[in-house]
Amino acid sequence: MGIAASMGSWSARHRWAAVGGWLLFVILAVFVGQSAGRVDVDEDRSMPGEVSQAATINDDAGLKPPASEMVLIQVKGAGSATDLGFRTVVGEVMRAVESTGQVTAVTSPYASRSISVDGRSALVRFDVRGEAKTAADRVEPVTARVEQVQAKHPDLRIEEFGDASAEKVLNDAFGSDFKTAEFSAVPLALGILLIAFGALVAALLPVALAMTAFVAAGGVVAVVSHLVPMSDTANSVMLLVGLAVGVDYCLFYLRREREERAAGHDADTALRIAAATSGRAILISGVTVIVAMAGMLLTGIGDFKAMGVATMIVVAIAMFGSVTVLPALLSLLGHRVEKGRLPFLNRRRRRRQAGGRPAAPGNSRFWRSVLGPVLRHPKAATVIAGGALLALALPAFGMKTANLSMQQELGDGPAIIQTYDRINTAFPGGPDPAHVVVKAGDIDSPAVRNAIAAFRAEAVSSGASKGPVTVTVHSAQNVARIDVPLEGGSDRAKAEADVRLLRNQVRPDTLLEVAGVQAPISGETAGSMDFAHKITSSVPPVFAFVTVFAFLLMLLSFRSLTIALTSIALNLLSVGAAYGILTAVFQHGWGASLVGAHGTGAVVAWLPLFLFVILFGLSMDYHVFVVSRIREARMRGLATKGAIEHGITTTAGVVTSAAVIMVAVFAIFGTLSMQSMKQMGVGLAFAVLIDATVIRGVLLPAVMTLLGDRNWYLPRWMHRLPDLTHDESALPQPPAPAPHPAQQLPDRV
Repeated sequence: MGIAASMGSWSARHRWAAVGGWLLFVILAVFVGQSAGRVDVDEDRSMPGEVSQAATINDDAGLKPPASEMVLIQVKGAGSATDLGFRTVVGEVMRAVESTGQVTAVTSPYASRSISVDGRSALVRFDVRGEAKTAADRVEPVTARVEQVQAKHPDLRIEEFGDASAEKVLNDAFGSDFKTAEFSAVPLALGILLIAFGALVAALLPVALAMTAFVAAGGVVAVVSHLVPMSDTANSVMLLVGLAVGVDYCLFYLRREREERAAGHDADTALRIAAATSGRAILISGVTVIVAMAGMLLTGIGDFKAMGVATMIVVAIAMFGSVTVLPALLSLLGHRVEKGRLPFLNRRRRRRQAGGRPAAPGNSRFWRSVLGPVLRHPKAATVIAGGALLALALPAFGMKTANLSMQQELGDGPAIIQTYDRINTAFPGGPDPAHVVVKAGDIDSPAVRNAIAAFRAEAVSSGASKGPVTVTVHSAQNVARIDVPLEGGSDRAKAEADVRLLRNQVRPDTLLEVAGVQAPISGETAGSMDFAHKITSSVPPVFAFVTVFAFLLMLLSFRSLTIALTSIALNLLSVGAAYGILTAVFQHGWGASLVGAHGTGAVVAWLPLFLFVILFGLSMDYHVFVVSRIREARMRGLATKGAIEHGITTTAGVVTSAAVIMVAVFAIFGTLSMQSMKQMGVGLAFAVLIDATVIRGVLLPAVMTLLGDRNWYLPRWMHRLPDLTHDESALPQPPAPAPHPAQQLPDRV
């Protein structure tokens, strides 16, 4: 009956060995992972384009660019930056930040010409000691001292902004958001499972298996990170995907086992049937999800590669646990899996059939009532449901993507946003300059120095910058860094145009005129441009890879060209509808206030690709589970229409429960503060909701009814393909129900 049935049968016969082996694996994975330690991705080195080139030059030269900070000192009323009192406060600010011992290279605005054109603002510049990537952890004492100076001088505006302070605000918001999501997800899933099963033990099993799979995956990921560096984002995504698929897989298995026991099978037979059917569906689904997640590796971006590897690992472990340790646990527990019944929930499930068997779960009266008209009028159902999804997808054709600025991410709430705006107004482009890293054979040669001077002059004369353009030379390493404040400032479109002007005109006319000179241009704006370009160029290969491999898996698993094609088409339709909703809400602002969003005017650049991979993988869970049940009924002799009705109604309960858990968990993100997290949560939640209701409950049965026996079509030339199906007709049939005592005839004397 296949590998899943063999694994389930072995686990049921050797239940203590299976449970002990699982626990040993989890413990060993954690121990080895902690011993190895996790290696995190280098953000700059993993970025595409010139940002990575600049980071490579700095690393090879042994240079670690520090996190730069600045303090704005600004007159509120009358006065000037040249006044004696203003100069005194500047000196006080410089002494205050130096006294923390956390900064270096403190520079007076009068020495660096950091006085605004209107003469009302000045910038004290300095660097945070130590590595830039950890500077956010050390900047708080500095910001505290700046706040103290501000409190002493209410007539002036004294505020700090920079790489470290901005990173700290983003990290705090990001960390707080993910902690909220992580701490809410598990209790929420457990609560929904309690409602679905009505028993504490049955509800705890999926959560326990999902969480142990996540813990074990964390250890494995730590080891793998020495080959593919990881990140906190990948860890959080791994938790959410692991929880989703782990709970789903256990739900599929447990529901089928309960259903078979309700049909009259003994516990061992019920387990064998669940292993052969739901266990096989879990393996197919798991492999499909892993293939989809592998698509992230094709982007070449460090964070995406980390997320792809981490989710592949957690899905593989959850899949393996579901077909091994879960049968062992169910064999150990037996009827005790129903322990902890909640008397106020699911009273109908406690009713007994005439023969004393528990009522069969999964036969949903609601979905049966929905399915009736769908099967009677499949053309109308296809047109209405398909038309509605196409209408939802229409806005996606005008989708605009962009990397969100800090202001777009967090809104106007945090004080540092106002500080950024004030600095940018007084010193256009100052808070976010472009960095030109110049590498030459001899950085001090006249030709190179003349080229740098020419670049500085042309950067201003071309209109890309208003200056001042500053240069830092590292003679020993033959490297120089040119900082260019972009004239566009906080206007992202204009700032990007300035970067293109520097790259395409100013740099070739000056720096690249000298043989052997390298001059990649990096910085926040340049990095955002390169990232968006890389993501956009990655879409075709990732989409092609995921769809082709998913098609092949469906083809081999169901031996039907029609099933493979319709599964891809329906998944693409649900993804398109999710894209349309994202575009309508976050780009056009339709109903944005309902989810606490504001006018970002675009979908965050990385989200469409991320959503496609995640949704394509997760939606296959439902598709494989439902179609497997339909095929099983068809192989047992039912006509296609009857098989569809049986497959949908018997899986509706578990699919609904699984979808409610996913929607609830993903919807948590829609309540978070960062706009990118809101977009991800809304996109995932709506996509799963559409997939589990409109797609699986209406469109799938309507399309399959219209196709009839053509659902099982496989061209003759494809018969040579490997056969990954199994013979569902060989499954044990449920015993005939014993007659009720009242219906038995009395024995004749």
